[in-house]
Amino acid sequence: MEKKKNVLFLCTGNSARSQMAEGLLRRLAGDRFEAMSAGLEPKDDVHPLAVEVMREIGIDIGAQKPKTVDVYLGRVPVNYLIVVCNRAHATCPRIWPGLMDGNRYYWPLEDPAAVSGGFEEQLAVFRAVRDELQEKLQEWVNGLKL
Repeated sequence: MEKKKNVLFLCTGNSARSQMAEGLLRRLAGDRFEAMSAGLEPKDDVHPLAVEVMREIGIDIGAQKPKTVDVYLGRVPVNYLIVVCNRAHATCPRIWPGLMDGNRYYWPLEDPAAVSGGFEEQLAVFRAVRDELQEKLQEWVNGLKL
């Protein structure tokens, strides 16, 4: 049996986008990938609206915790790095032990945790980001030649 490939989703706070991506990849292809997420400046908790919109599609990320990138950098081999925000893309480490050329992806997504407005407006943004992540991940998984 072939070992699962490690996929690290990276953003700044590790409270929304990267946490949703981690949960989505586990659902889409958890038999092929070990999904992980981290942040450059992790928040204390996963955003409650991220937990809510994932629960709507049957994925529970409520037990996940934000982690610093130091948990993985130089400690866990990363086969694929997917950066999901502008700020992390601009400041994240450029060299990752074990990361091959072409296995670093940049998917700049709106930060739903930064959206102001009423509850329904915020919820709508979290749903839109979740759906965009799901679409991108499905295309990515289908396009990989492992």
